[in-house]
Amino acid sequence: MYNVINSERIPVKLWLDDLEGKAMEQALNLAKLPFAFHHVAIMPDGHCGYGMPIGGVLATFDVVIPNAVGVDIGCGMRAVRTSIKEYDAERLKKVKALIQERIPVGFNHHKDKQTWDKFQDAPELNIVQQELQSAQYQLGTLGGGNHFMEIQADLNGHVWLMLHSGSRNFGLKIANYYHNIAKDRCTRWYSEIPDPDLAFLPKDTPEYAEYMDAMLYALEFAEESRARMMIAMISAVTDVFPTAMFDDPIDVHHNYARYEHHFGKNVIVHRKGATSAQEDELGIIPGSQGTASYIVRGLGNPESFMSCSHGAGRCMGRKEAQRTLNLANEIKRLDDAGVIHDICTTQDLDEAAGSYKDIDAVMAHQTDLVRVVEVLKPLAVIKAKTKTNQ
Repeated sequence: MYNVINSERIPVKLWLDDLEGKAMEQALNLAKLPFAFHHVAIMPDGHCGYGMPIGGVLATFDVVIPNAVGVDIGCGMRAVRTSIKEYDAERLKKVKALIQERIPVGFNHHKDKQTWDKFQDAPELNIVQQELQSAQYQLGTLGGGNHFMEIQADLNGHVWLMLHSGSRNFGLKIANYYHNIAKDRCTRWYSEIPDPDLAFLPKDTPEYAEYMDAMLYALEFAEESRARMMIAMISAVTDVFPTAMFDDPIDVHHNYARYEHHFGKNVIVHRKGATSAQEDELGIIPGSQGTASYIVRGLGNPESFMSCSHGAGRCMGRKEAQRTLNLANEIKRLDDAGVIHDICTTQDLDEAAGSYKDIDAVMAHQTDLVRVVEVLKPLAVIKAKTKTNQ
């Protein structure tokens, strides 16, 4: 259940016991916005972001806020269950090595241009067009930051494949470009917003239409990219397990805005680090590196705008994690769990499990939002050795 924080305009509903100070300030700023609708919802993985907390859900009347979507537009998850139930560490290491050979991570891109029909259909917007050349080498690549690929096992012994990735430079460039335009417009209009990082674009402006077109294109790119990486992961598995079969994939976005109907009104729902959880809708809630992930079904709770968390949520920043976490302890955590990994330096600590909230506590706070379908334990994890999040 949620806790209610009253503000001078609309309430904030929190699916967690406590939200750290800066993130709470951001949530209350959202509630002050004159176009914010009904209430602000903060998921149990909520923490500080730019302008709006990550893990936040905001409904608005006829405006879009670029920073309420975020800089990695279309970031999301893809997961596939396999028929494999008999495996050993050596074969899993072979699969992991093949995946690493076939899918570039971090700053690495494909050496050859990737073909995709929708490159020809890209919006005629400068910010999109200028990224098309590099995007043809980035399609189907992982990126860095908190993006990952994992081999997992459910409680019935089936092996799963999972990955987390976004729209690479498309999302970052689109978000920054239109946020700067929104800031300029809000300054010109003397808009009363509590934080310039919540600058907005009204529906009746050309820039609103441009942003929405660019955002939708980034969503398509991100989903296609995840699909191609999953194909590569599946090919690595079949090279080692030739008789393996695979279920249909589950794919979800967690950084986007779209029109939805809530509490009798058509509104623009912004989900920033939050996932749609409509009734019976399949979703993916990943843990942190080395902890459990969850396949869930939404319960369609209207109080969360039919949303749930997108993961565990950070409890400390990347630099703080590198400064304060103990490398040996984090390696031991993974080794004790039998997870095949590449953690070896203090720079790898920025995404260690110790820098994230307890995923089990996060799940306990959203039993009214989702029903757990599968619990997935990690067997092997693949991440970039750089700190970029393109």
